[in-house]
Amino acid sequence: MSRLVRHDAEGPAIVMVGEKVVAVCQCGLSRNKPFCDGAHKATHGETPGQIYV
Repeated sequence: MSRLVRHDAEGPAIVMVGEKVVAVCQCGLSRNKPFCDGAHKATHGETPGQIYV
């Protein structure tokens, strides 16, 4: 299914879960949600706040 993706942030949110560091996806492109899989690297050079189809 097609969808619009709006990127408000580049890179993952880094959070602590107990003593473990977890990277949470903020770009909406990860195939392993809610965790970051590095897919945000494809968004470098895009304008923040702009909608890409």
